[in-house]
Amino acid sequence: MASGDFCSPGEGMEILQQVCSKQLPPCNLSEEDLLQNPHFSKLLLSLSQHVDESGLSLSLAKEQAQAWKEVQLHKTTWLRSEALHRVIQELLVDYNVKIQDANLTSEDKKDFVWMRARLPLEVEEQLKKKCFTLLCYHDPNSDSDSETLKAAKVWKLAEVLVSEKQQCQDAKSQQKEQLVLLEKKGAAYSQVLLRCLALLQRLLQEHRLKTQSELDRINAQYLEIKCGAMILKLRMEELKILSDTYTAEKVEVHRLIRDRLEAAIHLQEQDMEKSGQVLNTYEVLGEEFDRLVKEYTQLKQAAENKRWALQEFNKAYC
Repeated sequence: MASGDFCSPGEGMEILQQVCSKQLPPCNLSEEDLLQNPHFSKLLLSLSQHVDESGLSLSLAKEQAQAWKEVQLHKTTWLRSEALHRVIQELLVDYNVKIQDANLTSEDKKDFVWMRARLPLEVEEQLKKKCFTLLCYHDPNSDSDSETLKAAKVWKLAEVLVSEKQQCQDAKSQQKEQLVLLEKKGAAYSQVLLRCLALLQRLLQEHRLKTQSELDRINAQYLEIKCGAMILKLRMEELKILSDTYTAEKVEVHRLIRDRLEAAIHLQEQDMEKSGQVLNTYEVLGEEFDRLVKEYTQLKQAAENKRWALQEFNKAYC
């Protein structure tokens, strides 16, 4: 494989990702990291040709496999001998209990010939019981089977247990791979989520800046309309109070008073106009002018008082 093919986006990248997930220790290396570091990616691929999935070199892994086979063989031999030894011990214990309970002479207790002849049969029977017990523990439905069927199942029990053990190991291996994949996806999803949150925040800020002025205008218009409605409501309450307070006769009397006040104001304004003309004519008269000014001021004050009274009357009437 050429050096330029190690970090290509095609098969080389897929192989490299498989190497990182299986043959090398778990590491969160994304495709972007591998593309940005081509020499490191080349080193990983070169290293994968000399190590197995456990990270050991191929030669060491081969030696380890051979040593493991030898250990398994010795372990099997030892377990066979240990099982036979324990069964014989159990038989001897049972035999000692029986001869202690029975009334046997010393010569009968020293009959090892009979015991030696009987021992293989007893061992075989005891081993068969233990095998059947193990079978029923593994498969409770086998408890009701015949001895022939149980013996056939016991004969295949070792293969079944090896197969189930291999299935468990495969499941654990798959679970480990899934956990590594889940961790990588979790990291990738976290990065995507952070980018989405940043994008959402930016969109919200831009949208808020664009719509804030329009929102303020709508709020101002709403408050203006609400204020106008409140003023109209207050005016309606005022008119209702006035309509409940003043009868038709009172309104007519108030109208006559207003007409008289308006007529008096009109006459007063005419007097003020004449007085103004006189003031303009006699402006140079000195003390006489001051007297006329005081008279004009009094007339103006009287007119203002009558105008104020008319305004108050109009407020009360309206």
